[in-house]
Amino acid sequence: MEQIKIMLADSNPLVLSAMSEIFERDARFSLVATSATAEGFLGTVMRVPVDVGVLDWNLPVLGAAKLIEVLREHVSAPKLIVYGDTAAELPRLAMQAGAAGFVPRSGPVEGLLQTCAEVASGKMVFPFIDVRTMQQDPIHSLSQKERAILEALSKGLSNRDLSKQLDISTNTVKFHLSNIYDKLSVRTRAQAIAYYYASKMP
Repeated sequence: MEQIKIMLADSNPLVLSAMSEIFERDARFSLVATSATAEGFLGTVMRVPVDVGVLDWNLPVLGAAKLIEVLREHVSAPKLIVYGDTAAELPRLAMQAGAAGFVPRSGPVEGLLQTCAEVASGKMVFPFIDVRTMQQDPIHSLSQKERAILEALSKGLSNRDLSKQLDISTNTVKFHLSNIYDKLSVRTRAQAIAYYYASKMP
C-alpha cells in the first residue's frame, strides 16, 4: 500500500519535532517536509506532491484560514487538517475555511494519525461539529467575502468605504450586499447588521 505523503506546519520547533517523530514511526505515512510558517508550507506544496497537510490554526504569518483559502484554488493542493483548541468555534471555522478535518490539540496521538488516514481516503473528519445546526443557520451559507463585507458593514462603513477597504468596485459591493440580504432573508442594511450581532458571528 502506498504511503500517505504528509507535511506538517507549526511555529513551535518542539511541537514540529515531536509530531515528525510520531509520523516517522508509523509505516502508513511518509513525512515529506515541515514548515514553521504558512508561507513556507505554501511554497513547498506548490513544488512537492503532498497528500495531507497538518496545520496549527495560529500559523504565522498568514494564518491557517488564509492559507487554506489560497490552496483551495489549486487542483493539486493537499487535503488539510487543522489542529488547535476545541473552544471558540475553531472546528467550525476550520470547516468553513475549507479544511478536510480537525484534531484537538489535547487529543490522543492515535486520533491525529487516524484522522490523517481517513482524510487521505477522502473523508471529512469534524468530530466536534453538529453539521445539522450549521445548515439551519443562514449565516453559514455566506461566502468568506460576504462574511467580510457583513462584518465591515456592522462597523458602520458606507458602500464607498467598503469598496476602498476590500479593494472592489462599489457595484461589486452592491452585488455582494444583495446576495447577503437574500441569504439572510432581510431587506435593509440595518436588518443585516442586526442579524450579524444576533448571530455572534466571529
